[in-house]
Amino acid sequence: MATEHLGDRVARLRRLADLTQEGLAERSGVSVDVIRKLEQRRKHSARLPTLHALSKGLGAELTALLGDPPGVPSTGEADPPQLVAVRRAIMPPLFAPPPEPSGGEQLSLPLLRAELSQGWTLYHDAEFVRLMDVLPGIIADARLMAAVGSADQRADGQAALGKALQLGGHLAIRLGKSDLALSALERAIDAAGQSSDPLLAAMASNSVAWAYQRQNRLDDATHLAVHAADGVERDHTHTSEGVRVWGGLLMSAATSYARRDDYATADEMMRTAERAAGRLATLPPPADGKLVSVFSKSSVRIERVRLAVQHARPEEALALAKGMRLSADTPPSWRTWLLLDVARAHTDIGDAGGAVRALESLRKVAPAWMRHHTFAVAIVSDLWAGPNRPPGLRKLAEFLGIAN
Repeated sequence: MATEHLGDRVARLRRLADLTQEGLAERSGVSVDVIRKLEQRRKHSARLPTLHALSKGLGAELTALLGDPPGVPSTGEADPPQLVAVRRAIMPPLFAPPPEPSGGEQLSLPLLRAELSQGWTLYHDAEFVRLMDVLPGIIADARLMAAVGSADQRADGQAALGKALQLGGHLAIRLGKSDLALSALERAIDAAGQSSDPLLAAMASNSVAWAYQRQNRLDDATHLAVHAADGVERDHTHTSEGVRVWGGLLMSAATSYARRDDYATADEMMRTAERAAGRLATLPPPADGKLVSVFSKSSVRIERVRLAVQHARPEEALALAKGMRLSADTPPSWRTWLLLDVARAHTDIGDAGGAVRALESLRKVAPAWMRHHTFAVAIVSDLWAGPNRPPGLRKLAEFLGIAN
């Protein structure tokens, strides 16, 4: 089934804030015509800077308006047991007994790293429910490794704990639990300070910046990403790990600038990041790339396509995407975003056939993700309401539950 329409969310939050459409327009700087068209379902999507302005005017977090794929249903009821277990793992109860291994195997650092790598794979595959099942055990194992052995062994355990808590922060963001995310990430940074990984604090800071973006704290997100990037550039860009972390922070800062409607600065930073990604071919690869920031020529180009689409530059987005060859380590979630943005760009230039072809590819690679993503629903809704319905559109509309 299609998820709640963007206009319905705007109207609901506007009424909760006791605002008229004109009042919201005044507080947000978004025209009352745009607000009216959204609420009347005559407009199915909005640019990210517009969503930031609306969330600020509504006094709501951006997560209330964004359409990320849900990890668990949002019903307003108490948290499900899986999420309670994740909360308990991130924030252990007071006076809890010492941690114990979660499985029957003898715990070791290589085994724990393998668990972490699999956990991040589940995350990037958008397998959020499965991740909730295994994450508490991973965090418990990491806490144990951080508490036993020699000083060097404990430092390695703290590094694993930091990555496990960072993963918990990412999962919490995807579940719309930004306060839980920040709690997890603060603990990750604390673990990083006691760890053997000099880049871990910067990676966790990048995650914090993302959480700030989701809370519409764009100045905080920008300053944090730039500060952390400066530290990494000064000390660590002689390794592929350092370049990847530095590049990821540049991308994060650029995204914050773009969401503040400063596309020129964002584009300049993205070009700098893309040049930095070219250096990775000259450096030895990380021992385990899944435990380092996602950064490559492919990831930068995907993000540049996204920002161009969000800033009403569809021709530029399609030019950037044309002939793109994705690297083997590009996570599936990034590939799905690219297809979605390409579909949006084709829609914006009136190429319904091109949009349908991109959406058909998206349905093949990520059907569950597509079904629950409001952005995909919005694009198909726009196409369905348009004058031309190319072959394949009806099947997509029926798949998403919007065909009449």
